Amino acid sequence: MMNDVNTKPLTKLNVLSLKGVQMRTFHITWFTFFVCFFGWFGLAPLMPTIKENLQLDKSQIGNIIIASVSGTIVARLLMGRLCDTWGPRKTYTALLLIGAIPVMCVGLAESYTSFLLFRLAISVIGASFVITQFHTSMMFAPAIKGTANAVAGGWGNLGGGVTNIVMPIIFAAIVGFGYTSDEAWRYAMIAPGIMMLVAAFLYYRFTKDTPEGNFDEIERAAKVKVKTDYSVLKDWRIWALTLAYAVCFGMEITFDNIAALHFVQEYNLDQQSAGLWAGVFGLMNLFARALGGIFADRVGKTYGMRGKGILLAIVLLLEGIGLILFAMAGSLTLAIISMLSFALFLKMANGATYAITPFINEKNIGLVSGVVGAGGNVGGMLFGFLFKSSTITYAQAFSYIGVIVVLVSFIILLTKFAKVKHAETPAVALEPVTQ
Repeated sequence: MMNDVNTKPLTKLNVLSLKGVQMRTFHITWFTFFVCFFGWFGLAPLMPTIKENLQLDKSQIGNIIIASVSGTIVARLLMGRLCDTWGPRKTYTALLLIGAIPVMCVGLAESYTSFLLFRLAISVIGASFVITQFHTSMMFAPAIKGTANAVAGGWGNLGGGVTNIVMPIIFAAIVGFGYTSDEAWRYAMIAPGIMMLVAAFLYYRFTKDTPEGNFDEIERAAKVKVKTDYSVLKDWRIWALTLAYAVCFGMEITFDNIAALHFVQEYNLDQQSAGLWAGVFGLMNLFARALGGIFADRVGKTYGMRGKGILLAIVLLLEGIGLILFAMAGSLTLAIISMLSFALFLKMANGATYAITPFINEKNIGLVSGVVGAGGNVGGMLFGFLFKSSTITYAQAFSYIGVIVVLVSFIILLTKFAKVKHAETPAVALEPVTQ
């Protein structure tokens, strides 16, 4: 009886527990996502130094921002498919091993072109999000899935804030050992690469694809081999969520990329102080994304999917307003206050989006999660063109994005998210073919 209970998705999320394969996998998954975010955006707080070292202009920095999220778009679609068939454990391990290579080798870049190509290669790491959400969805029952996904995603995204704080410290420590600033940023990137290799070992060794075991152990791959149905992409709700994620998570990765440079240029902060404030934005993932998932789950119990959709529309509206206020801030104090405001609602929108996503089509969670997740990177890529423009200031770019977010909130409000009757367990065939 105990063994039977242990092989079912959990109905409660006890974040202080490491008991059972479900909670062990949960903690390793969010930690791995944290490490991926740390490596993905490790260069962002060092951009003031890199800009001087490689003599980059605004247009080139814009291209680098675009490249830093572009590779993720295709990679996320691929990861969704691999999770459905190959399994999240093998998929995540392979991504970590491959992604660690450009992270550790980016220091070899000696020109704008080579740095751009390394940044593009590093962007593939962003596909880790799809695996994280897929794997968490496998470990928890529908009623708690939104909360579990939001906590795992939020704590993972925390890496984007921590790296903004920690990487300048690592940089300063290397300079303190007698290296030049041009050498220090290059050596600093070895640290996140090593972290990714450690995470790869932990993931492969200590996680399972499902509560019952790995896909090959339960013969799930054979059972779902022909189940990925691309016709589900005709569902407008998927594209509405993709649009929503483009303006919340897309804005998050854009801000992770540009925040430190913006604070240096706009408010004359030094690199370490700018990294600290940029890091505060990311640190809000400690609780804000989880709040979005928790509220969405609670609203869903009473008002169903329609209620979740309205909640998502509200937090997107507040995110857009906060962005506009941030763009209008005339002092560092006002900028920080408005940043905290839009950060809260942006990260709640991330959580609310993925409290809906797993229920759009429960037989194709990997595909739907991959498409919606890719939308976040499409948003980040398109926003990058605004920061590349020579005729638009960074403040104006933030203002324009704020208006776009407000418009998207109304689209979400008008979208009818049908009420889904939750099954006892996710309809992704967790049972072995032969019993």
